[in-house]
Amino acid sequence: MNELIKIFKQNNGSVAVDGRDLHDFLEVETPYTKWIDRMMEYGFSENVDFSVFDKNVRDDTAFGGVRKMKDHALTLDMAKELSMIQRTGRGKRARQYFIAMEKKAKQTALPQTPEEKIMLLLQNANEDNKKINQIDNRVKDLEHNKTLTPGEYNYISHAVGGAVNTYVQTHHLILTGKQRGKLYKDINGGIKQIAGIQTRAQLREKDFENVDRYIRNWVPSTATLLIIKQLSEPVASNEG
Repeated sequence: MNELIKIFKQNNGSVAVDGRDLHDFLEVETPYTKWIDRMMEYGFSENVDFSVFDKNVRDDTAFGGVRKMKDHALTLDMAKELSMIQRTGRGKRARQYFIAMEKKAKQTALPQTPEEKIMLLLQNANEDNKKINQIDNRVKDLEHNKTLTPGEYNYISHAVGGAVNTYVQTHHLILTGKQRGKLYKDINGGIKQIAGIQTRAQLREKDFENVDRYIRNWVPSTATLLIIKQLSEPVASNEG
């Protein structure tokens, strides 16, 4: 099979795809550096899915006629994914090419001795475990950073109201709406501080347990209690 896109072996024996060659083959109009940075947003990791290296290219305008450019050595899996992402005829063709290269590499590297077969099994098991761990980490990250469900958000809202009411009843307080508002401001301020957010609507799954624990153990700050007390004191009259 003719080489459509440059594929080479790295020092560790793994097969890699030249990022700039793939970019050229796909006929992407966006400049390579911008394109590859955008592709990285799909969750690829350095030294796992790709590595960075300097590539010498001929440039008559540069000193010595050679210019260094940043390039990437992509794994076959990453190259296949990037080809699919483009959703073009050339992208489909590139993906089929990489699949064929992958099959060819496996055929030429079949183990011969029992020891080689065992080593291949162990290597494949390690690679599978790494991929599973990467997927698990990505899933956990997405799960932790997703916003609260409506039910969880309502639970937090009711818990906040319950904590304020419990404090008022336990201490036999008779408060105005303004004074009660200071208590809500106090507890909500603590929630924002714990979760590192600006509004309660920004709460994430990872914040739920800490916020719930805080609400159940909340007591107003000394400053808030002093402000409430000041709001209870009659305003001095200037008439004399």
